[in-house]
Amino acid sequence: MAPQTGSTEKGTQPVSAFLQHFTWEEIRSHNGRGQSQEQWLVIDRKVYDVSKFSKHHPGGSRVISHYAGQDATDAFVAFHNDKTLVKKYLKSLLIGELAPDQPSFESNKKKSLLEDFRELRCTIEKMGLLRPNYVFFFLIFLHFVVLDAASWLTVWYFGISFVPFLAGMVFFTIAQIQMGWFQHDLGHCSVFRKPKWNRLLQIVVINVLKGLPASWWNHLHNQHHAKPNCFRKDPDLNMHPLLFSLGKPLSVEVSMGTPSLHPYDF
Repeated sequence: MAPQTGSTEKGTQPVSAFLQHFTWEEIRSHNGRGQSQEQWLVIDRKVYDVSKFSKHHPGGSRVISHYAGQDATDAFVAFHNDKTLVKKYLKSLLIGELAPDQPSFESNKKKSLLEDFRELRCTIEKMGLLRPNYVFFFLIFLHFVVLDAASWLTVWYFGISFVPFLAGMVFFTIAQIQMGWFQHDLGHCSVFRKPKWNRLLQIVVINVLKGLPASWWNHLHNQHHAKPNCFRKDPDLNMHPLLFSLGKPLSVEVSMGTPSLHPYDF
């Protein structure tokens, strides 16, 4: 373990004397696998023990566990709108911070790539591209409700002969596809400012209108965005029998778990 000292070197962030200091090697060893079942992660150079908290994590235990032994700063920023509220829960999980001689990012990550990503995100936020257009989303909601109703009314009024059935099927299919994308935006909390309103309308759309559980979709989709294209961590890639059928090169790459799938998967 690195020496516990409050001194800092030039170019590093100031650290508190009472917090324990850790190296990246120590943090990587607490990834929830092997002999140590503890799960540590880093957010803004602070080290947190989420071993017990992961089971109660609102976004799902696997999402936070996928970052065990790693830096989760960018994921934390992306997944949490109300960071002030979330940081209150983090206080009880804080166990230390990175030692002054440790970089703010892992050795397997490119500093220039991280800096470019954070600069791009900051630019997008300043441009207001993440602010929702309520008129647009209202019209999306209205048009798939109308199409869904039209599909059933067509069959009910004209009967189940070929033409009415075909027209009703077209209306119903378009409505279902649009519902899927709309609940996707709600699942990302991209429509309303308050997450609870997004969750409530998502339940109406996917549970009531589509007949699928929102909790199931969120559980899988949160993992996908936490570790996109990481084999064994991204559920979208865990359908490996289907991937193997797409060709030998992809099958070999996926089965071998090569780093090219995702630079942060280890």
